[in-house]
Amino acid sequence: MTVLTFVIGLLVIVVGLAISIALHEVGHLLPAKLFGVRVGRYMIGLGPTLWSRRFGETEYGIKALPIGGYISMAGMYPPTPAEREAETAAARDAGGEGAVSRPRPGRAAGMFAAMIQDARVANEETMIGTADSRTFYRLPVYKRIIIMLGGPVMNLLLAIVLFTLVFSGIGVQTASTSVAAVSECVVAAGSTQTECAPGDPASPAAAAGILPGDRILSIDGTTVESFDEVSAIIRDNPGTRLSFEIERDGARQTLAVTPLLAERPVYDDTGMPVLDANGVAETQDVGFVGITPANELQSQPIWTGPQTAIENVGAVVGIVAQLPVKLYETGVALFTGGERDPNGPMSVVGVGLIAGEVASTDAPILSRVSVLLGLLGSLNIALFVFNLVPLLPLDGGHIVVALWEGVKKTWARVFRRPPPKPVDATKLVPVTFVVVILLIAMGALLLLADVFNPIQLFN
Repeated sequence: MTVLTFVIGLLVIVVGLAISIALHEVGHLLPAKLFGVRVGRYMIGLGPTLWSRRFGETEYGIKALPIGGYISMAGMYPPTPAEREAETAAARDAGGEGAVSRPRPGRAAGMFAAMIQDARVANEETMIGTADSRTFYRLPVYKRIIIMLGGPVMNLLLAIVLFTLVFSGIGVQTASTSVAAVSECVVAAGSTQTECAPGDPASPAAAAGILPGDRILSIDGTTVESFDEVSAIIRDNPGTRLSFEIERDGARQTLAVTPLLAERPVYDDTGMPVLDANGVAETQDVGFVGITPANELQSQPIWTGPQTAIENVGAVVGIVAQLPVKLYETGVALFTGGERDPNGPMSVVGVGLIAGEVASTDAPILSRVSVLLGLLGSLNIALFVFNLVPLLPLDGGHIVVALWEGVKKTWARVFRRPPPKPVDATKLVPVTFVVVILLIAMGALLLLADVFNPIQLFN
């Protein structure tokens, strides 16, 4: 059963990733079609095509590897002046009617020049039979930015939905006012004693008759809705007789409980003991009754999901900003066998392995579903942030190109100069090539690390 649940957890991440990629591309597709751009292909995945079908002018398909996706839009790159002049002359000779084929210029010398030329040829193939008004580069700057932002924003919205399902739909395990266990006796702080001895005094809760399963409704007339409130009243009233109103088997009753004065260690916000100047653990006198709360799923406010998504964005931005350092640390851990940073980067394989471990743990099904949905939410936040990195071929790179063209046009209008030519992104193809190589290298490093030295979240 454990192997089966592990596989199920892994499949949940694979399918969830495919859906996330599909919605990312829908985020590009819908505004592109809304603005009239001709979209030739909408593909989910990379590699060989498993299935495709044409609806209208767009071919929709699924490819073998669910690790990416794309849409092909007409006119991602503007034609060169020579190509535009040839197109105008051909159109004039043809009476201005019908599609115009653009001549393919000779291949320039050099690898990068050849790459630029190939990008232009591929771009022209998507524009066959397409009027200039339906090309991407002819759109106003703000429409191009909307199209390129559509994908990452879709991932952000999906993350918000997933986190909202986790926190407001399923809820968070929280110590409740229900009693899970009652200590039979009182033992000294720091004692390793696991059973009550004959001479040990009964705990105040046991002496008062509190039983596991009781729900505390109020203390001395003060309604309590969380165990933190119960604990605070007990802690602040050692030696004071308190009236506990409880619910047991649907009936209410009142019990008298007198907290004992107990010495307990002081802990900081991280849960570590606070030490004094001599390195000795500090203690404080508090009230003690000897009850352990039951954990229950409690729904959180509806804004918790969006708030968590925004907090995750900040965390992922921090990881991306330190990516070279994080990758170096991952490489060192891989080759030395050291422990990896649980907050460091990982590949999709690493996320899948963690999902499999979560699914195979001995925990309530809702708790496991909650963690898996949270993983998918975090994965979509990573897609949102990473795609906004201002480098081609990422969406952020196309946004920067559009913004630069907007700056040039604004400058020309302010100083009453002729409209500038469209920014030719094919000149950045060499940079794109380097970025792609670095992304492949990063993916290979993280993949090897996740296979041979995975992040350990569970013992």
